[in-house]
Amino acid sequence: MTLTSRKRDLHRRQRRVNKLRELKAKLKASTDLKTRQKLIERMQRISPGVSIPE
Repeated sequence: MTLTSRKRDLHRRQRRVNKLRELKAKLKASTDLKTRQKLIERMQRISPGVSIPE
């Protein structure tokens, strides 16, 4: 069963939202500056318009 383009886009968006939620949780827990910078870069690669929590 193949996915329609709408379903495929929805699935992709859901994965991206879940991944961002996971990365934000890791960012909140991390204290190392190098690790934080790496997480921020990954978040911006996944979704460029995302707001970065301090």
